[in-house]
Amino acid sequence: MSTIGRRRGYEGIAVAVPVTVPYVRYSTRSAHWFLGQALQALITRSGLAKTDIDGLTVSSFSLSPDTAVGVTQHLGLSPRWLDHIPTGGASGVMALRRAARAVQAGDASVVACVAADTNHVDSFRQMLGSFSHFARDATYPYGSGGPNAIFAFITAHYMRKYGATRADFGRICVDQRTNALAYGSRVFKKPLTLDEYLAGRPIADPIHLFDCVMPCAGAEAFLVMSEARARDLGLPFAALRGAIERHNAFSDDPVMERGGWLVDRDELYAMAEATPADIDFVQTYDDYPVIVMMQFEDLGFCAKGEGPAFVRAHRTTHDGDFPNNTSGGQLSTGQAGAAGGFLGMTEAIRQLTGAAEGRAVKDATLGLVGGFGMVTYDRCLCTGAVILGAAT
Repeated sequence: MSTIGRRRGYEGIAVAVPVTVPYVRYSTRSAHWFLGQALQALITRSGLAKTDIDGLTVSSFSLSPDTAVGVTQHLGLSPRWLDHIPTGGASGVMALRRAARAVQAGDASVVACVAADTNHVDSFRQMLGSFSHFARDATYPYGSGGPNAIFAFITAHYMRKYGATRADFGRICVDQRTNALAYGSRVFKKPLTLDEYLAGRPIADPIHLFDCVMPCAGAEAFLVMSEARARDLGLPFAALRGAIERHNAFSDDPVMERGGWLVDRDELYAMAEATPADIDFVQTYDDYPVIVMMQFEDLGFCAKGEGPAFVRAHRTTHDGDFPNNTSGGQLSTGQAGAAGGFLGMTEAIRQLTGAAEGRAVKDATLGLVGGFGMVTYDRCLCTGAVILGAAT
């Protein structure tokens, strides 16, 4: 469905050194502290000097009023290429795509892509109040506000139109919890059964407790460089095979039921010289399970409206026939603000470099990461996806 010609590919780009600063439910530390911890880990694990990092992308909601340029002073960096990417769940895909282009163009040789947010007792409420004036002005007069009510609206529409049930969404959540039990940085520590999911207390009909991510504090990061540089440094890496992003897609739909992935997915697979059947695992952005289901459809694993039947027919655990969110995703690991948009990326790198201990997808050589962010009244504005491959 792409409306443009095929663009240049991403040959020769390596993605390496996946970093997670362990998540905590609440923290009095600032986003700056979490960003600093992530950068320190990138430097230590890569063997690079801080001065070798000449590119930087930063994603954060709680960094305000600072932006990426403030971070350079705070952390003592002097990059020649800089990007501030405040797009939430799409930020990981966008950071990788833009950093890759910077490396290809020679504007940077090593780019640190870092995302972090803090979460103290009242910070989530404060963030929601300033997140989107459009969403606030459209919902507050009706006594509504925040993502639960918005995604309840989207979920209810999808259920009515395509016949999805709460049990269908529950299968996604239960399988992700199974994956999370083998991931050390998770917020949720206990298994989840389908009966427990269905018995979860109502939050905003039809959203119930286990449909909602848990806000927390933490950070995610990775490095982007040429494959040649990664080999010289002796770093395990994943190769970038293709990447897309799209904003404000299908704006004429009365309520969101399609995402921008659908517009550009043919180009994504063409870049990677792959088809959906070739993908060994998927890391979908999962702020709510309905969005996972939409990605299964819009990324070509099933047709629009077939998402409910798809999840009934497949096991999405790391050892299932369609592995999805092998770290547990945000629904079981937690949502560290904008770092949630990086979680699928760091997990995909680990899967393709043999570092996903206890949850490795057997013989995985090709993975897809979805991004989705910036919810307004009835839709999200930013979508993207990348395909990563094992180094050859």
